[in-house]
Amino acid sequence: MKFLDQAKIYIRSGNGGGGAVSFRREKFIPNGGPDGGDGGRGGDVWIEAVEGLNTLIDYRYQQHFKAGTGHHGAGRNMHGAKGEDVVLKVPVGTQVLDEDKETVLLDMDAPGKVERLLSGGNGGWGNDRFKGPINQAPRHANPGQEGQERWIWLRLKLIADIGLAGLPNAGKSTFLAAVSAARPKIADYPFTTLAPNLGVVDLSPSERFVIADIPGLIEGASEGAGLGTRFLGHVERSASLIHLVDGTQEDVAGAYAIIRGELEAYGAGLADKTEIVALNKIDALTPEARQEKAEALQAACGRAPLLVSGVSGEGVTELLRAAWAEVRRTRGETAPLEDETPVETPGGWTP
Repeated sequence: MKFLDQAKIYIRSGNGGGGAVSFRREKFIPNGGPDGGDGGRGGDVWIEAVEGLNTLIDYRYQQHFKAGTGHHGAGRNMHGAKGEDVVLKVPVGTQVLDEDKETVLLDMDAPGKVERLLSGGNGGWGNDRFKGPINQAPRHANPGQEGQERWIWLRLKLIADIGLAGLPNAGKSTFLAAVSAARPKIADYPFTTLAPNLGVVDLSPSERFVIADIPGLIEGASEGAGLGTRFLGHVERSASLIHLVDGTQEDVAGAYAIIRGELEAYGAGLADKTEIVALNKIDALTPEARQEKAEALQAACGRAPLLVSGVSGEGVTELLRAAWAEVRRTRGETAPLEDETPVETPGGWTP
C-alpha cells in the first residue's frame, strides 16, 4: 500500500429540509387547520481515529465529502428525517489543519476519538408552527438552513515511541528489521527507504514500544535537498531519538554533525529530545577501528556512544534497554535505577 501522509479534502454538511405547508382536510372534521411538519436536520461531518490504518491513501482518490440533506416535512405533522452523516476514518495521529496548512483544528491522537467537523443545517419549520389566534391558517413555511463547507488538510504524524535518525545507509532499516517483525526494504544504495516504517519491539510481555524508521537525511535537507525534512514530523511525538552513525565511513563526527544540524533547522523540538547515539555496523570493524571511531564520535556528541550491529545483534539489547528507559520516563513510569543490571539476551538480540 502506498504511503501518503498529507491530503487536502473538501467537506460539506447537509442542508436542512424545508418545512411543509399543509392543511388537515378530512371528512366530518370541519375545523382541520394547518398540519405541516418540520424539515429534518442536515447531516453532520465527523472524523474518527481508528486503529489499523497507517496512511491517508484513501483520500488520494476521493477529495469531496458531502453529508446528506435533511428530508422535507409533510402533512399530518410528519417531520422529515435527518440527513445521513459522513464519517472520515483516519489513522491515529492525524491532524486536521485549516486551508492555510498551518492552523491546527484537531489532533486525532487517541484510538476511537471522534470529533464533529461541521454541523448540518437546521430543518425549516412547517406552517403548523405559525398558527395562532390571529393567523389561524398560515400559508408559509421556512426553508431549511444551509449547511457548512470548507477545505481542510489532513496531516498524519505516526505515533511512535522512538524515532530512528541517521544518514542514508546508516543501517536504520537493517536495525528495524533486526529488532521487530517489520520488513522494510534493505539495499546497498542510498534512499532505499522512501517512506517511514513502523516496527513494534517486544522486550518482554510487559515491555513493548514502537520504533519509526525515518528516511535518511542529507546535508541541506532543511532546504529541500534529497527527500527534505517532510517525514521528520512523524517523530515529533516520540519520546527519544536513536541516532545511528555508520561506523564504516571515514568521518563519523561529521556525519553526526550533519544530522544534528538538520534536526535543529527543522525545529518542532526535535533537537531538544533525548538522543541515544549509537555507532552502527561494528561487525565490519576491527577492535582498533572500533575504539578510534567511538572516540571520535564521543568527542562530537559529548558522551560515549553505544556500539551496535544490526546484522550480528551485538550491543542491540543494551540499546533497546536504553530506549525503553526513555519511553518509560515519557510515559510517567518509574525509570530503572542506574545500578540496575539489565537482563542480557544470550547470543545477541532476536525479535
